[in-house]
Amino acid sequence: MPAIKYIEKAFREETLETISQANLIIREYQQQGFSLTLRQLYYQFVARDLIPNSQKEYKRLGSVINDARLAGLIDWTAIEDRTRNLRRLPHWDGPQELLEAAIRQFRLDKWNNQPCYVEVWIEKDALIGVIEGVCNDLDLPYFSCRGYTSQSELWRAARRIIRETHYDERAIIIHLGDHDPSGIDMTRDIESRLLMFGAKSEVRRLALNWDQVEEFSPPPNPAKLTDSRAKGYISEYGRESWELDALNPNVIANLIRDAVTPIIDTTTWEADKDKEESYREQMIDIAQTTDWD
Repeated sequence: MPAIKYIEKAFREETLETISQANLIIREYQQQGFSLTLRQLYYQFVARDLIPNSQKEYKRLGSVINDARLAGLIDWTAIEDRTRNLRRLPHWDGPQELLEAAIRQFRLDKWNNQPCYVEVWIEKDALIGVIEGVCNDLDLPYFSCRGYTSQSELWRAARRIIRETHYDERAIIIHLGDHDPSGIDMTRDIESRLLMFGAKSEVRRLALNWDQVEEFSPPPNPAKLTDSRAKGYISEYGRESWELDALNPNVIANLIRDAVTPIIDTTTWEADKDKEESYREQMIDIAQTTDWD
């Protein structure tokens, strides 16, 4: 992966050590198939007691990473901004290339023949990259709420759930969010508004929960005292809160896998996978025997 030098910069020994630690963490997660946001990298520094948990340290680390990338010391693809992306129409050199791409992308919806319909919702857009791999492996639709989900998007979600379940199947929404006054309330809010829009669904809060805070000990933040829900939160959990970003990405992925796998009817799932592969082989035969010139 590219570490490209654009500026000359001399770093102090302490800063070079920070850059070296960043590269160690980055390589560790790249080997597991994950890229990181700056905030996730920061929480890994905090969790390993390399820096204190403060806004000042977050900004300082961001500045160091920015300079290190410009100086060619950190891979440009290692840190992602998952909220800003260029969008454009796809293009092809010819029908053969399009057909080959279609073959690679062909999937049967293996949840069509399952006993329930499942979606994964996550509070933050920046964590989509963490859940993308496991959701794709399990053929799960996934969605970034970006805080409290907008009225428009919740209405669309309700219509989608009604359509997918035909009013008589079970729908499960797996929700992951911060352990703070609003983050916890978001799970209740999703369930309440889906019901108002006519979608009967079970909203399961998968993370971040108190038992996970105790088990994984993510770095705490002060509870947001300006939040209207802070009083009830503090009375139950104290004056600290915890961000989902602070969990190891593998932990988040495994939580989803462990929650969803028992729901799957394995016999039906494997039969659909075999059918999917059979269709793909038929498409390959068509692509190989068609002359597009």
